[in-house]
Amino acid sequence: MTDELTVEELVVISDERFGAGGFLEVRRVRLRNRRGDGSLSREYISDSVARDSQDAVVVAVYAHVGTAIQVLVRDGLRPALVFGRDASRAPLPEPPPALFLTELVAGVIERADVGEAGLRARAAAEVLEEAGFVVAPDAISILGPGLLASPGCFVEKFYFACVEVDPSAQRPLAGDGSPMEEGARTRWLPLEDAIASCRSGEISDLKTELGLRRLQDQLFPRR
Repeated sequence: MTDELTVEELVVISDERFGAGGFLEVRRVRLRNRRGDGSLSREYISDSVARDSQDAVVVAVYAHVGTAIQVLVRDGLRPALVFGRDASRAPLPEPPPALFLTELVAGVIERADVGEAGLRARAAAEVLEEAGFVVAPDAISILGPGLLASPGCFVEKFYFACVEVDPSAQRPLAGDGSPMEEGARTRWLPLEDAIASCRSGEISDLKTELGLRRLQDQLFPRR
């Protein structure tokens, strides 16, 4: 590759944020590429979504029921999809967004959740809040490194974890007090059925399919 085609540095011209006071902000950086030969590209814009909590943890809550593995999924409100996704613009047929979306337990990692211990503690807190199970942080298994979901505009990584529970020990869902938690419910699915629902599109959440597949790999290692 010739020097004029290599990029050695990103030169920032301006760095702004829009939407202060909400859960998310848009960060707009105007920049140029400094090439290997010292020349600069034309100015361009890089927009990204910013929030105080950078990353999130996704927890596959599971139970042994007889000889089967059951996984807990959660149906919760997702207004952003209801108001923002236009099914008529999708390249393949899909139904209009429903009020509720099926997902695994998940939550943002707070600034105080530092390191692996903080990740386990946050996972345990989310399991109680969203699934109704009291679990110790030490019972949480981390399922490998975090993954970027959409690096073109999101810096968030999903970190995957799992924990085994006794279904009979479930408490009422505590939630976080937000109206977005209203109407949420949980249900159990056989692990294979849950993965099949992701393949069919019945479950359409990316992090949920990845979490289920990492759980499957954890419980049934490939040789």
